[in-house]
Amino acid sequence: MAIKVQVRPNESLEAALRRFKRQCNYGGIFRLAKAYNWHEKRSDRRRRERRERIRTILKSARRARRRAARS
Repeated sequence: MAIKVQVRPNESLEAALRRFKRQCNYGGIFRLAKAYNWHEKRSDRRRRERRERIRTILKSARRARRRAARS
């Protein structure tokens, strides 16, 4: 997964770098780099992945409730 950012006309380098960092963050690049930086025990990985799944499920449920309330 390669992330590319083209500097727009009249855009500062700092602004382009901020966009690049944001895209890396949204794409999960920093999280993956952090994960491969050290060894994680299998039980810890399972626990972390379970927490992430629960967080995703709760987030989608909140979004569904918000969408249902709007219509």
